[in-house]
Amino acid sequence: MRIGSSIALIIIGAILAFAISDVVEGVNLTLIGYILMAGGLLGLILSVVFSGRRGRTTTTIQQSGPGGVTERRTDSRSDGPPTS
Repeated sequence: MRIGSSIALIIIGAILAFAISDVVEGVNLTLIGYILMAGGLLGLILSVVFSGRRGRTTTTIQQSGPGGVTERRTDSRSDGPPTS
């Protein structure tokens, strides 16, 4: 679940919880709205946490003559010491 879908769940849940006053037999729309908002909030928090942990990897390919290829990967992370 990404940030956009989490925000969409929060909005749909808020509409169900606060804006709709219809009564459906056997279904509590307010409770469903609160459940959707909680799921969207949880998804939003998890999306932000996991997107902060994602590292960036840069791949550089160099060709050193006919048939010789050298590949170098650089991993730059902000959450720990640089790796070599």
